[in-house]
Amino acid sequence: MSRFIEVLNAHRGEVTMRTLPAILSELTQRLEAERARIQVEFPYFFERRAPVTGATGLMDYECSFVGELNGTVDDFILGVIVPVRSLCPCSKEISDYGAHNQRGHVSIDVRSRKLPDGCHDFVWIEEIIAIAEESASSPLFPLLKRPDERHVTMHAYDHPVFVEDLVRAAAVRLRDDERIT
Repeated sequence: MSRFIEVLNAHRGEVTMRTLPAILSELTQRLEAERARIQVEFPYFFERRAPVTGATGLMDYECSFVGELNGTVDDFILGVIVPVRSLCPCSKEISDYGAHNQRGHVSIDVRSRKLPDGCHDFVWIEEIIAIAEESASSPLFPLLKRPDERHVTMHAYDHPVFVEDLVRAAAVRLRDDERIT
């Protein structure tokens, strides 16, 4: 493990999609290994504004970087878990008042394409969050005042979505992004 720490220290502890190939290369050389894999999991905090009052708070998202080097082939996967809200279209249709809704998590792992310079194309964590939230009935917010709560409730009611459709909508958006393979 100390060789791994030495490699990370050589890169000043900076682990990004741009530094992972160099870290993996150096790690395979130091350990005299044919392949190496690094998985880093971390919370990502993003300031969110409530939709009506503008009250701010920090939302946290579970993220991961997975890098792998096998010979001369390197790979990078960005993972993001996004909490969302979904409102059931069937429940809305059969109810006179309200509808069944629930919180869930959309887990997205993306592999970005390789550019001619050998680097992987850049995909922002915030872009992945937006895809998941826009596919759901409503995003979640860390802080809601009464006017915000009303807005979020009505937005979800106006955008009912089955879980299967939520997943399909996110998958289509990801598939259509030329940066993602």
